[in-house]
Amino acid sequence: MNEQIKQIADRLKGLRESLDLNIQDIASVCGISADEYASFESGEKDIPVSVLHNISKKYGVEMTSLLFGEDPHMTSYYLTRKGQGTAMERSKAYKYQSLAAGFMNRQADPFIVTVEPNDNPIHLNSHAGQEFNLILEGRMLLNINGKELVLEEGDSIYFDSASLHGMKALDNKTVKFLAVII
Repeated sequence: MNEQIKQIADRLKGLRESLDLNIQDIASVCGISADEYASFESGEKDIPVSVLHNISKKYGVEMTSLLFGEDPHMTSYYLTRKGQGTAMERSKAYKYQSLAAGFMNRQADPFIVTVEPNDNPIHLNSHAGQEFNLILEGRMLLNINGKELVLEEGDSIYFDSASLHGMKALDNKTVKFLAVII
């Protein structure tokens, strides 16, 4: 099991217990079954950002606190130098670098997302809000509610993230993109 996934799982369980909620309560917020949520909280399965986003919005917890275990402290600005964002490897194929982890009460969560090529099918997820993606390197297949779009370097898309969506690197090359979850 990936140690970072286990740490997030432990933070989710701690949050649930501190709020005196049961697994079904939080699963309902995420729009998933209690069994699926339990597999995330136990660290058995990777936890989609959509689940973390829904929990953070519903319970007023910074998403980066769930992801990285650190509370933001800055209120006027937060500077992230090139390549220095708070990083997390979700799996071998998917990495996040938070660009605003230290800023309190953010209205949006910006990340540099790196997607490694693989032969797995696209994993679809959804979460409340909206999302903006700007391709920085490579080409990516983005599936939104069954519609497949190919995005190339410099392309951007803004969409309702309540729609089922997922991405895949193309051309057997790594893709990097800016994702802003609002």
